[in-house]
Amino acid sequence: MLLLSPAVQGLLGLEQTLSFPGDAFVLWVLATVVYLYGGYPFLKGLRGELMKARPGMMTLIGVAITTAYLYSSAVVFGLRGKVFFWELVTLIDVMLLGHWMEMRSVMGASRALEELVKLMPSDAHRLTPEGEMVDVPVQELQVGDRVVVKPGERVPADGVVVSGGSWVDQSLLTGESKPVEMGPGDEVIGGSVNGEGSLTVEVRKGGRDSYIFQMVELVRRAQEGKTRTQDLADRAALALTLVALGGGVLTLAASLLGGGKGLAFSLERSVTVMVIACPHALGLAIPLVVAVSTALAAKRGLLIRDRRAFEGAKDLRAVIFDKTGTLTEGVFRVTEVIPLDGQGEGEVLRLAATVEQHSEHPVARAIVEASEGAYPLEDFKALPGRGARGRVEGREVMVVGPAYLEELGLSASDPRVSRAMQRGKTVVFLVVEGTLKGAIALSDAIKPEAREAVLALRRMGVRCLMLTGDNPQAARWVAEELGIEEYFAQVKPHETASKVKEVQARGLPVAMTGDGVNDAPALAQADVGIAIGAGTDVAAEAADVILVRSNPLDVVAVIRLARATYHKMVQNLAWATGYNVLAIPLAAGVLYPWGVLLSPAVGAALMSVSTVIVAVNARRLKMA
Repeated sequence: MLLLSPAVQGLLGLEQTLSFPGDAFVLWVLATVVYLYGGYPFLKGLRGELMKARPGMMTLIGVAITTAYLYSSAVVFGLRGKVFFWELVTLIDVMLLGHWMEMRSVMGASRALEELVKLMPSDAHRLTPEGEMVDVPVQELQVGDRVVVKPGERVPADGVVVSGGSWVDQSLLTGESKPVEMGPGDEVIGGSVNGEGSLTVEVRKGGRDSYIFQMVELVRRAQEGKTRTQDLADRAALALTLVALGGGVLTLAASLLGGGKGLAFSLERSVTVMVIACPHALGLAIPLVVAVSTALAAKRGLLIRDRRAFEGAKDLRAVIFDKTGTLTEGVFRVTEVIPLDGQGEGEVLRLAATVEQHSEHPVARAIVEASEGAYPLEDFKALPGRGARGRVEGREVMVVGPAYLEELGLSASDPRVSRAMQRGKTVVFLVVEGTLKGAIALSDAIKPEAREAVLALRRMGVRCLMLTGDNPQAARWVAEELGIEEYFAQVKPHETASKVKEVQARGLPVAMTGDGVNDAPALAQADVGIAIGAGTDVAAEAADVILVRSNPLDVVAVIRLARATYHKMVQNLAWATGYNVLAIPLAAGVLYPWGVLLSPAVGAALMSVSTVIVAVNARRLKMA
């Protein structure tokens, strides 16, 4: 078509070589094919936009190529003027190229969903009641089935390990960098990779209840959800479309009335204005950033349920942490062994562990775990509400609480014991043959990442607070250890929301971070509700953002990603709107007196470049 176009032939000096009788009709036939086939996506889009009464990019391109085609066709069949079929086909080609590049960027940003689905194996080794192993499609697994996961295979469904032991890599699902040791009673997630051991897993969740399915749904909804910035961009794109259409008409009228250049020149200016003013980049400025940030968050184990709330995380000025399970491990740990009466620390702990090894109390389990061994035990007896007793190497050994110690007529006057109790720690005492030999202090261990998370938030200008149902002494100790300035202690579950309101009343945008169950009222009340440590239970309905890992540092990641996402949105909007402000007058021919004139194809190229720049900029978003 380019070779048959008079304008191109004149430019190349090939009028005599390439022209022949009837070449204009051949050119028209080829142009018709390109217009109907190559222009079909835009013509179809034009119809769809007009049906919805929301003209946009497709309307502009559709009007531009239709105007060019109809005018040039009229010239071929007798109207005085000149054809610009070559502008028509180059415009369609450049637009299709830009559209293809745009779709590649969009698909690349949304590919996280496909990758998540690919994590699930297609088959599973199901055990029959007789103990035989049968390969079945994963879709056939039912809750209660037992499956064997061989070394190196992916776990076929969410479940619980019933036998075997191994290290399981969950990094692609939870963002956990190191493999996790798994044994009987541990929960495994479908799609995670088994290590060198063999596991037998009982299926607990499948289909729509599985972790991966819920994760895919959350990512999909988040990518489809609109943000406040997107609403602004949509309104701007609609306004720009109307401006472009109006500008095209005004350019045509002004050129005909004042320029004296003829209909063909005026029509070319009008088409160029409509093409170059396409709000394509503006329409993609926000959705592409949303798609990239959502996929990026999912890979890190940050699942976004509410895009608007996530966007608001950039403005957070306060984060309220639930204590137990969020800042602390949620399980007892021995923090201090206090020997008395000349006893050694190791011996105090070993004697206590010997008596406690038959008890199921959380304190007893913590003491046994902390000890390096135990002696043989005889005549064990539990003392309900008091402790336990037994005989070790012929001596009566007791592990009791403060109340029973008083009943025995004993007291611990050591300042180390008083200090531990003042900090809200649980203290038990070792009594051997009626003599107080030592004390063991236990507390809910602080997570190693908690201190780093609080410090990082404070550097970002975010105030950290703590909320707990625990006693003031325990709350004060944790707050002092982490550098948290303010805390609420002995808060009942139904009072948590009022504490969030209290902080909001100070004019601070607040995020509540909790386990998503007991903290549901506070999560719902907060400007941003963050459920931390959701594990395989990602259906925390009260939360806006769900953190798969029990890592307080992920709260920092949420805020950083929200701020980075917002900055990318602003950059894209600034580029897209700035481009159109400069491009429309240029397309209309304001620089024509100085010899600068843009053709429709050049206008299309500039518009496509603008779109690609927005797409590439969105893909450059990184997790800070």
